[in-house]
Amino acid sequence: MKKHQTSAPLPLTDTLSPGLPLDQIGLKLASIYDDLVSEGVPEHLAALVRRVRQADDRAPTLREAAPAPTVHEHPRLALVVEDEPEIRALAETLLEETELDVVGCDSAEAALSVLQARGGDVALVFADIRLAGKMDGLQLARAVATLWPRARLVITSGHHLPRPDLPAEAVFIAKPWRALDVLVEAERAAAESPPPVL
Repeated sequence: MKKHQTSAPLPLTDTLSPGLPLDQIGLKLASIYDDLVSEGVPEHLAALVRRVRQADDRAPTLREAAPAPTVHEHPRLALVVEDEPEIRALAETLLEETELDVVGCDSAEAALSVLQARGGDVALVFADIRLAGKMDGLQLARAVATLWPRARLVITSGHHLPRPDLPAEAVFIAKPWRALDVLVEAERAAAESPPPVL
């Protein structure tokens, strides 16, 4: 078999660099096609080169054909933590009017499960102090303030609560809360930029 020699071998980065458009790769392959065939390259490889050449003749450049890639974002969440089903349903319905997706939980433990799975997506935690389960809303608020500090914390209760018991980051809204107060906090949470993806 006759060996083909060129004056200078092409560096691999010329054809494998991610910034090189497909049309240029096709042209390079087409330019060496005849040399490949003369060296006795298997027919399936020669057929691949022919297909690339034909596609290159018909297709626009990569920049024209493909739109710029977009970063897929998970929807941001509002977490409603309330053990009374009617009040939880009311808060969920209210928050569904915002741009946040809403997840309802009847206990702090259920809320922590959601936070562990999607903590970076949670923009708002709206929690009652008295909850079903072993943890109360204050313990949940402290956990959120420590582990997910970018989530906006809104704590609610029908009982008087002295401010020092709440984390500094938390907002307190007494029950019965007004829809407008909750919506204002949800809008503030939605307006804050999500954490960067690393």
